[in-house]
Amino acid sequence: MIRKEKRRTLLVASASAALAASLIGAGAAQAAKPEAAAAPDISVDSVQKDLKELQSVAEANGGNRAHGEPGFKASIDFIKKKLDAAGFKTEVQEFDHGGKTGYNLIADWPKGGSADDTVMTGSHLDSVGDGPGINDNGSGSAGVLEVALAVAKEKLEPSKHLRFAWWGAEEEGLVGSQKYVDSLSKDDVKKIGTYLNFDMIASPNAGYFVYDDDAAVQKVFKDYYKSKDITTGTSPEVQGRSDHASFKDAGVTVGGTFTGAGETMTEEQAKQWKGKAGEPFDSCYHSECDDISNINEKALDVNSDAIAHAVWELSS
Repeated sequence: MIRKEKRRTLLVASASAALAASLIGAGAAQAAKPEAAAAPDISVDSVQKDLKELQSVAEANGGNRAHGEPGFKASIDFIKKKLDAAGFKTEVQEFDHGGKTGYNLIADWPKGGSADDTVMTGSHLDSVGDGPGINDNGSGSAGVLEVALAVAKEKLEPSKHLRFAWWGAEEEGLVGSQKYVDSLSKDDVKKIGTYLNFDMIASPNAGYFVYDDDAAVQKVFKDYYKSKDITTGTSPEVQGRSDHASFKDAGVTVGGTFTGAGETMTEEQAKQWKGKAGEPFDSCYHSECDDISNINEKALDVNSDAIAHAVWELSS
């Protein structure tokens, strides 16, 4: 029989050895665990190509892509075709507003985690009736599209489910996104862990605004822009004025980015972003001149990559 003192010494030594082995094993397991893959660079040329297609759609359909007009349905068809070819499961949701038929396009990526935990990314696809709506909101729509296509190209299998959406009749009062949210059960709404919204990401006199609705999601974007030496801000133009509001009102965590609309850039903002103080972020906002020439390619490039970064980061 071992004496008490010796037994205590042996027990301590044994426990220390077990703890050391456990720590070594944990360290090895941690070392063996692969890091989440970084998001790929989104080709700004590809995003621009999509915008040129949306411009052509508007030109062929009375100069706009507005709710209830043939240019909007043609825009839906253009994006759906690309997503179908990439392997997405797509659905077109029809709704009526103002006596006209509207459409939402929903695209689910079939690989990855359960739809019980979904990261959803969206943008409104409609323009106002006065113009083709290439910055507002062809820019967000094309950026989201190319990120979705990058998911397919990379054969991404995230731990969470990915869903993308292009909304109709946003310019009529967030109608399409609200119709979608209203069509979901309370349980289905709860399955959407995060909704990311992108409405105007290439304003000519661009600001770099990040939604401040949720601190954790905001940090994902702010950290990304910081890595690019870009200072970010918040904008009162965002509050409740785009499709994220439909989700936020239903209790969903939301986030997104924005480059500014009709408000005027301040002196301080101009210094931050090398812009033009005293001029609107987008002087063609809701106008006929919001065409393919109304795009800040640098902002389009940076913000398309920011979308990808957030999708990869939040779904891993």
